[in-house]
Amino acid sequence: MVELTLLAPAGRVDWVSDALLEVGALSVSVEDADADSSIEQPLWGEPGMASPIRAWRRSSLRALFGDEPAATEAATLLLAQREAGEVHVLALAAVADVDWVRQAQAQFAPVPISPGFWVVPTWHEPPADATRVVRLDPGLAFGTGTHPTTRMCLRWIARHAQPWSRVLDYGCGSGILAIGAALHGALGIDAVDIDPAAVAAAAANAAANGVTLRAGAPELAAGRYPLVLANILATPLRLLAPLLCGHVAAGGELVLAGILERQTGELRQAYAPWLPLEVVDRDDGWALMCGRAA
Repeated sequence: MVELTLLAPAGRVDWVSDALLEVGALSVSVEDADADSSIEQPLWGEPGMASPIRAWRRSSLRALFGDEPAATEAATLLLAQREAGEVHVLALAAVADVDWVRQAQAQFAPVPISPGFWVVPTWHEPPADATRVVRLDPGLAFGTGTHPTTRMCLRWIARHAQPWSRVLDYGCGSGILAIGAALHGALGIDAVDIDPAAVAAAAANAAANGVTLRAGAPELAAGRYPLVLANILATPLRLLAPLLCGHVAAGGELVLAGILERQTGELRQAYAPWLPLEVVDRDDGWALMCGRAA
């Protein structure tokens, strides 16, 4: 891969960009050529106001080509045009090959939840001490084990593990909480979400982890459950208070996450007509709240 860098005045940026693509550029990016200098010129205006200028005074355009001959030919063709009088070549340099897949995967390491319980991407081997493992790769649906709210829910499941006869994971995302409950002995698990991509992800992730659950839209949830899990956000949790509490069986537990520590008071108030909530865990500014139905 080779990168061709050109310098163009404001009035030629669009033309140069289009011309580069027409002569075979794989991509073109535009940057302020005077960035970080004393003559740098802000392009954007204040919120709600139009920018006073439409382009930087001078822009550097970086175009990627498959090889050096293609980049050289493109520069020659472009500079031969009458419109290119004020356009100049700044550099022609090889770009190192990068394994973007491997680089992205390196950001996601195994996540410890509790002694022996780990969330492990499929490209990693489980740690030696792992006795329970959720195999999960980052995807479109929320829930990889790296966010504090997910970790707290999984920690709670591990600490209170029992053969729950029914579990509802409301707003299941990737299905990670439902899978965690299944690995700790739960049965009759319903994982529901308003996002069809999340429903599909939960079903696929459950199959990949060898656990059984039903994934579907929220209408799938029916009756009462000894355990109801909901890792969403404070505002929808407030609105869902009567619905979620209506699904908790007598003596059952409701576990809520996605709540900032400063929001715990309003959640207590919202759920007070049905059950008392208490903060049972904290992690990096987030709180886990739990309540038991009478």
